[in-house]
Amino acid sequence: MKHLLTGAVLALVAQPAGAEVVASSDAGFVTRQTAVVKADPAAVWQALIAPGGWWNSEHTYSGDAKNMYLDAQATGCFCEKLPVTPDSPVNSRGGSIEHMHVIYAAPARALRMKGGLGPLQSEAVDATLTVTLKDTPEGTRILWEYVVGGYMRMKTSEIAPLVDKVLSEQIEGLAKTFGSAGAGEPKRKKSKE
Repeated sequence: MKHLLTGAVLALVAQPAGAEVVASSDAGFVTRQTAVVKADPAAVWQALIAPGGWWNSEHTYSGDAKNMYLDAQATGCFCEKLPVTPDSPVNSRGGSIEHMHVIYAAPARALRMKGGLGPLQSEAVDATLTVTLKDTPEGTRILWEYVVGGYMRMKTSEIAPLVDKVLSEQIEGLAKTFGSAGAGEPKRKKSKE
């Protein structure tokens, strides 16, 4: 019941995300995801640079999105901490993974990062994710464009829709953080006493 109520509240304040593979060839592909949330760009920026609060844990190496972090400045890391495991050598520290690194950061306006996400990390590709935030009468439009090119052992016609789907989940996760942005806390039903 709680999930149904949460979903109903979110449906009222965040427009559904749009997603598509906008270009594809043997050399690479481009995906585009959009969402509009009822929040100002500054608030969206603060959420964007805290991916541990909205990234889907199913798309992490550690299994927990809370291990994700983003240093939103040029050369900064969009990274994930990998915890020490029971089979780690004694006195070892946890590992880490760089998903992308920041090449452009304009707070409340744009974030650009380079790196191959997920299975693309092991391929000889150059990939750039550009996130733009635009103030609109409805709130903030979030636009993600992920451009991937280079040599891949996978067929672009097969991997592009999968990457698009995963990125769509992430922008939806970010949008859902604004279930009540700009309007205070959602009103809850008062319990009968």
